[in-house]
Amino acid sequence: MTWLITGGAGYIGAHVAQAMTGAGERVVVLDDISTGVAERLGADVPLVRGSAADRGLLDRVLAEHGVTGVVHLAAKKQVGESVEQPLLYYRENVGGLTVLLEAVAAAGVQHFVFSSSAAVYGVPDVEHITERTPCAPINPYGETKLAGEWLVRATGRAHGISTACLRYFNVAGASEPRLSDTGVFNVVPMFFDRLTRGEAPRIFGDDYPTPDGTCVRDYIHVTDLAEAHLAVAQGLSAQEAGQDLTVNVGRGEGVSVRELAVMVGEVTGRSVEPVVGPRRPGDAARAVASVERMTRELGWTARLGVRDMVESAWAGWCLSHPQAAAR
Repeated sequence: MTWLITGGAGYIGAHVAQAMTGAGERVVVLDDISTGVAERLGADVPLVRGSAADRGLLDRVLAEHGVTGVVHLAAKKQVGESVEQPLLYYRENVGGLTVLLEAVAAAGVQHFVFSSSAAVYGVPDVEHITERTPCAPINPYGETKLAGEWLVRATGRAHGISTACLRYFNVAGASEPRLSDTGVFNVVPMFFDRLTRGEAPRIFGDDYPTPDGTCVRDYIHVTDLAEAHLAVAQGLSAQEAGQDLTVNVGRGEGVSVRELAVMVGEVTGRSVEPVVGPRRPGDAARAVASVERMTRELGWTARLGVRDMVESAWAGWCLSHPQAAAR
């Protein structure tokens, strides 16, 4: 097998490339480096710079590298930006995926793994979200991920391609500091950013119907997420053509935002009482995965806990923000 990883120089993509090469899989990465970092990739991983929506480039890469499977992670992924620029998100996330699937079908690629999101569910009022929980996304980002799932499955059925859609929950941590998340869009780096600037962490709303009033979320270590991709890719390789799998990827355990803030304070040595702002539109009180299908179908479960996520993320943050370590 040779796997093409689109967006493989990104935060999650580089971890997936690391996990797959570590397991002996042949990998080639396609990334336009708009948000990715080439130095995240090992010297043994070929990097092709370009867009996953460039049909001519895709045809050449698939042929020259003898690609037999694709892991598609390249996408726009900021919820707020998607609300402001829905046309951009549909063009990139759905239009780009269409071009990629056309190239995949034409090349006879037999396996396709799609990076989806728990955003497809919207704000369901359930204790644990299963793969059968109705999908009702509340923003263009989630809509494009759900539309992407539909497109992937339909293409798989029509062309005999084995497909998998992985619905990520909240991702944090790093396998090593150089692979850490360099953006300030997710809650852990947002906490780090404010602490580094001498400000208190910010919590959006503390009047939810949860034990401490703050939102409860399911956090997964990016190393576990990468290993989940490996398990799914290897599972598809062992199946007959045309099979489909849709799975949640999380830990199945809830952690409140306030609990996370306390842990960040303990790890960084900067225990500061968070400031509480108003709720953000569309935030669910609780969003925790049921991970039974992933365990049952592939024998995979997450290994690392929330403290592992925070400690490894902080090591990466200090590497890229030396002033944080010096305080």
